[in-house]
Amino acid sequence: MNTLVFGRTGQVATELDLQADVTALDRRAADLSNPAACAAAILAQRPDVVINAAAYTAVDRAEDEPALAQTINGDAPGAMARACAELDIPFLHVSTDYVFNGSGTVPWSVRDPIAPLGVYGRTKAAGEDAVRAARGRHAILRTSWVFSPHGTNFVKTMLRLSDTRDALNVVDDQIGGPTPANGIAAALLTMARAMAGGQDGGTYHYAGARPVSWASFARETFAAASRSVEVTGIPTSDYPTPAKRPLNSRLDCSLLETDFGITPPDWKADLAKIVSDLTS
Repeated sequence: MNTLVFGRTGQVATELDLQADVTALDRRAADLSNPAACAAAILAQRPDVVINAAAYTAVDRAEDEPALAQTINGDAPGAMARACAELDIPFLHVSTDYVFNGSGTVPWSVRDPIAPLGVYGRTKAAGEDAVRAARGRHAILRTSWVFSPHGTNFVKTMLRLSDTRDALNVVDDQIGGPTPANGIAAALLTMARAMAGGQDGGTYHYAGARPVSWASFARETFAAASRSVEVTGIPTSDYPTPAKRPLNSRLDCSLLETDFGITPPDWKADLAKIVSDLTS
């Protein structure tokens, strides 16, 4: 299966490259700030399937760069999806829990209405709409709290801080499912193979089983690293940021299991391995 991936250096794209023989395009080969160039790359390469694992993910900076975030997160996926529809090939697009407003405590279903809180979430929602509007064969995979040995993520930040700190205040009222990038990549490849074989797609959720708070995630990270760091849970209101975060990022992943047989990952097992790799 000839698989074209957008986002060569990101966490998920790195894992896709490790797990399968894919053609991964970096910014020089396909700049997402130029949607037409992204579409042209697809039409030139004529792959069997396309996975978009690239995005503008600087949640706070997006508040000051809404036009750029919209181009990368909203317009580029639409251009990719239209190119894939023209070739009649599947297009798989990674999205986010930030399309929801974070109210309540019940896991979000794929059928729940979206109501993003900030620019990042709104532009990712726009990207989803553009992909659907292309009316091609597609799958949108929403995920949350991604971590891996690659790039920048919460686990790596906590380990770095623990090199010089023995106590940290961490937000304790945002709840979500930490999700290993290797699991996201494996899920995308399973979906891609099935859709290349004719299976229908749609909108799906994939997130770690047993949701926790950021503070609890930090404690699990330090326990896995055998580091003694005192974590004090604080409310979101005590850690103001330019972009508002959803308090409830729980995702109902049942439809993905029904349609593709993919179950939520055991993030604690992946965390132990990743922390071991990063600290050994």
